[in-house]
Amino acid sequence: MARVSQEHLDARRRQILDGAALCFARNGFHATSMQDVLKEVGLSAGAVYRYFRGKDELIEAIVAEVLDDIRSVFEAAGAQSPPPPPHELIGEVFGNVLELKPGFTDGAKSYYPRLMIQVWTETLRNDGLSSLIQEGYVGIRAAWVRVVEGYQKAGMMPSDVPADHVARTMIALAQGFAAQYALFDDVDVEMLRNGLRVLVGMDLPS
Repeated sequence: MARVSQEHLDARRRQILDGAALCFARNGFHATSMQDVLKEVGLSAGAVYRYFRGKDELIEAIVAEVLDDIRSVFEAAGAQSPPPPPHELIGEVFGNVLELKPGFTDGAKSYYPRLMIQVWTETLRNDGLSSLIQEGYVGIRAAWVRVVEGYQKAGMMPSDVPADHVARTMIALAQGFAAQYALFDDVDVEMLRNGLRVLVGMDLPS
């Protein structure tokens, strides 16, 4: 029997993960059956179960991958020195999130934020996934703390507020906008850039 190359094995695993993620993003983790996944990827049960023992293992793998994807985008943003202004940086980050999976779309709109929300809700009922997302959040926070420290070092932001507080607020903004994008039709990245640019540039009364 001919040996199957590691490249082939990796490509097949990638095919299964992408198909399952698309099913979960469209219909949710609990409304999606393994039969739905098999139909999406066009493989037999035996071929899929060679890589994943069941839906729970698939979910865990997808959650870990989503966290890695998001952390990579945030870390790339945090590596810029000095960082772009917040409206440009968060707009850039969210734009990059939408491009994480080319073709992972419903027409022109990315399914990725819908998958992110599925991940967040699933962690509320699964202690193992909750631990996983807590670890991922630590890495994301660290990346954004570096961004805020870059602002403070460059004199772009006051340093009388802890960098971690500002970082958490910026993360919350990105998360909230992801929820809007997933739930509503009339949302795009330019709205995020414009709205944040105005908020940051407000002249407050003394």
